[in-house]
Amino acid sequence: MCMYFNIDKVVYEGPSSKNLLSYKFYNPDEEIAGKKMRDWFRFAVAYWHTFNSRGEDPFGSATFERPWFKKDPMDTAFAKVDALFEFCEKTGIEYFTFHDRDLAHEGLTLRESNKILDKVVEKIKEYMKSSNVKLLWGTANLFSHPRYAQGAATSPNPFVFAYAAGQVKKMLDVTKELGGLGYVLWGGREGYDNLLLTDSVLEEKLFARFLEMVVEYKEKIGFSGVLMIEPKPKEPTKHQYDFDASTVLYFLKKHNLFEHFKLNIEANHATLAGHTFAHELRIARLNGKLGSIDANRGDLMLGWDTDQFPTDVYETTFAMYEVLENNGLDCGFNFDAKVRRASIDPEDIVYAHVSSMDVFALGLKLAVKLREKVKPMIEERYSEYNSEIGRKILEGKTTLDELSSYVEDLTDVRVKSLKQELLEMVINDVIFGGR
Repeated sequence: MCMYFNIDKVVYEGPSSKNLLSYKFYNPDEEIAGKKMRDWFRFAVAYWHTFNSRGEDPFGSATFERPWFKKDPMDTAFAKVDALFEFCEKTGIEYFTFHDRDLAHEGLTLRESNKILDKVVEKIKEYMKSSNVKLLWGTANLFSHPRYAQGAATSPNPFVFAYAAGQVKKMLDVTKELGGLGYVLWGGREGYDNLLLTDSVLEEKLFARFLEMVVEYKEKIGFSGVLMIEPKPKEPTKHQYDFDASTVLYFLKKHNLFEHFKLNIEANHATLAGHTFAHELRIARLNGKLGSIDANRGDLMLGWDTDQFPTDVYETTFAMYEVLENNGLDCGFNFDAKVRRASIDPEDIVYAHVSSMDVFALGLKLAVKLREKVKPMIEERYSEYNSEIGRKILEGKTTLDELSSYVEDLTDVRVKSLKQELLEMVINDVIFGGR
């Protein structure tokens, strides 16, 4: 295998290790709350950011000269596969994710593109025969090409709709072929820039029909993985039909698709929607729809999708609290994150992944302790519902008339203190005191 990453294999050495390129908290075989760490997470490397990114941003050109970038596009495609499996071997990451156009360049026709894709998939399959690296989920790039400038499933042009359908069909086939645990639909441009020029009824109908066809084809080919939609607000369009978890769940219920899809929640998308990461995870969890996670973070000082690697222990602890309550995920944690534009060495990619895996592993351990502290506080806060009137409300055994009569002569109704400051003290005590 070609050597692209000049590092030794990263292993767990524990919190006292002075070796920065070691895992201090991520011990894949350590059992936490009834599961091994590797099963809680199923960490995945995102092909697009890790092996395709050249360091461009909206204001600057490429800064990365990766050793797997070759003159011939097919040579580049094959070299990226080599880099993927070397990277996974050296970091211990057991999964990867990709769009169709991440693996290989686009041909003049869909048929030609599929043939190019098949060649790269065959190389991946060869590696998989002797490797424990697996596909977490696949997806289709329905946003980069100019044909998708006005949407894919919601395009005003039926030929664009058909082209998008063809790409998704192929990627469902490939995802099944590679044993993927799921398939994600990210409506990168399914929205509008000008409301007055938008036939909202038609576009919603088209989007729903597209999802119906995905379900039909999944069943036809016998794909057993979970179908997921990734909520995404704003950027690049002014509004998108999959704005946040609540919007997606409403859309699925309205169009009788609720039973067929779960959600892939991304931290940075939660930020752009005006929510916390934990909020979006909880909305998905409470509806039985938390399928997978795109692990990254945004910069609150910037108003766009910066896709930075997660490093905030508070955020990962609150996120893992929700994952614990969900008893894990159908898929796993995909690092939809990229190193900064000035981090030009391939080894920077390794540092980023190792650091983020550790911060999530620490978050898991802390979330277990935090849950033990918080559960009694929640029970105490709502304890009045154990009273006779509280039970009658919960059981639907009272009426407005009865409740009005019950309180009409009360002179003082007091609510217990929220104890938010105490909770914040408890959180810090768990994180920094280890209790």
